Amino acid sequence: VGLLKSQTISALHLFISRSRNVSSLLKPSLLLLGTSRCFPFCAEICIRTFRIDHFFSKFEDRTMPPQQRTDGINDQGMRRVVSTSELSSGSLGSINSDAGTPREYRVRKSKLIGMIDWAHVMLTHAPHLLVLGLVILLGQIVRQVVDDLFGDSNVEWFSYETIAVVIHAIKDLFVRLYVSIAESDGFDIFSPAVKTTALILVVAAWIIRRDNPIYCLSFATFKAPEEWKVDHDQIIEMMRRKKCFTDESLTFMQKILERSGTGPATAWPPGIVQSLHRDDEKADQSIEASRKEAETVIFDVVEQALKKANVKPKEIDVLVINCSLFSPTPSLCAMVVSHFGMRDDVATFNLSGMGCSASLISIDLAKRLLGKGRGKALVVSTEIITPNLYHGNERGFLIQNTLFRCGGAAIVLSNNWLDGRRAWYKLLHTVRVQGSGQAAYECVYEGEDANGERGVRLSKDIVKVAGKTMEKNLTTLGPQILPLSEQAKVVWSIIVRFSMKSLAKFLKQRGAADMAAKVPIMKPYVPDFKRCIDHFCIHAGGRAVIDGIEKNMQLQDFHTEPSRDTLYNYGNTSSSSIWYELEYIQEHQRTNPLKKGHRIMQVAFGSGFKCTSGVWLKL
Repeated sequence: VGLLKSQTISALHLFISRSRNVSSLLKPSLLLLGTSRCFPFCAEICIRTFRIDHFFSKFEDRTMPPQQRTDGINDQGMRRVVSTSELSSGSLGSINSDAGTPREYRVRKSKLIGMIDWAHVMLTHAPHLLVLGLVILLGQIVRQVVDDLFGDSNVEWFSYETIAVVIHAIKDLFVRLYVSIAESDGFDIFSPAVKTTALILVVAAWIIRRDNPIYCLSFATFKAPEEWKVDHDQIIEMMRRKKCFTDESLTFMQKILERSGTGPATAWPPGIVQSLHRDDEKADQSIEASRKEAETVIFDVVEQALKKANVKPKEIDVLVINCSLFSPTPSLCAMVVSHFGMRDDVATFNLSGMGCSASLISIDLAKRLLGKGRGKALVVSTEIITPNLYHGNERGFLIQNTLFRCGGAAIVLSNNWLDGRRAWYKLLHTVRVQGSGQAAYECVYEGEDANGERGVRLSKDIVKVAGKTMEKNLTTLGPQILPLSEQAKVVWSIIVRFSMKSLAKFLKQRGAADMAAKVPIMKPYVPDFKRCIDHFCIHAGGRAVIDGIEKNMQLQDFHTEPSRDTLYNYGNTSSSSIWYELEYIQEHQRTNPLKKGHRIMQVAFGSGFKCTSGVWLKL
């Protein structure tokens, strides 16, 4: 036996050494065999296999980059979501840059976080495994009863008399169980196998109930018809036909459009676009035109999302709609409930005034409303452009006329643990940070100019305020998602900075100002979120917003590719933009394809000033 063992190990060692691919294939099989009685023998093979992998790891990077698909399609041109568009090869962002390509990029992903992610994925199958465990438990009980009744004697197992006797014996067994519990005699009436299985099932059910998941069953985004789409020159022409803007204002808006990063076919509402085709050059910004835009966008995305999730309108328990600047009476929620015939007891919430960050706020609200009960929620995020055009000439207000576009998204959520297997994503974390102070409150402010024209003014401090708010948000989110090694570096950076500052202050107090000036002050350590996040959905508020976050978070081009593509093809669709980006990652991105177990971070900014973030797991 010893000789056979030695020869087998040597043969496998030689075989695996010559086949790099076979090594990865044999490992699962050997680990599976290692659970049998020949564990020591197989364990030695596994150890040698892993040593070979360690040997090869010295000559290759173990942290593989995102794999680029080679399907004959040029990835240099960002692909539009709408296939009928002529913009299939637009030039975006930094696509001509040779640095930061997927094949050059390396990052050491946290293995512990990878294990946690796959635990979440496997947990979606837990309800079905629990049902299987209950079947096994019932089978063990029946086996115990049959052994007690018949032993080794020959019996017609499928005869009516035998089945009746077994059922009667099982009933008596549970009666005895009730009596034994009542009299505190314990569970001695069951065999050890039955008691072990029951204990495992109880623990598994407890773990599943503690998870309290929120699943995304589906989402859908609005694709505007071709007659809604206009280019930059047409936008300026629409503004000129308003006959309220000076030549200086028109030139300013033209420059903003050229630098905005938006493409030549973004959507504007038909009530405003009609001014290009009417002889009187008038636009329709009435309440009816605004309702028509809202109905077109919202009804379309809700119908798509419910169809994709295979959910009927009457199954919805919670409805949340966020739209910042258009809040009619009756509400948008009432409009949706009436159109789709939802239940009378559906809980509806209409959020307004929360800006581009409102979608994740709505997701968080739906999560809290669902609680620990079993239910489904529908979240709708949109912005209605028709009634919100600024007609003055102050530059702080003019930016809104060139920034926002028509769009919307609907998301179907569920906290029923039986929906895990058909869900697209699982919500892991949501963080919301509200800025304080007058500067944060007024950096995005709806008001009137000197001539009484209503609009939304963007402050010059918005970049500074957004940076501080995002820093607070990521500081709150970091401990929940970052690997321990990154958190340790942050703590070490804080300790060193505090020590150096204290030393410099001590030297100044002692009169050694020259020495204090030479004390090096360590820069704050910016943790590498790429070690725990695979994809980033950064709010497409503008090219400067995407560039700033890309630089500060040290992201690669393919990390910001979804945001740039969304900005180019759809413009700033307010709160729904992060869902256009997730759709691009899910269906079109080739430089960093989405895979099961990947984490996606969504980050958005809104008036107030707010920064919201959410982390989803691909199932």
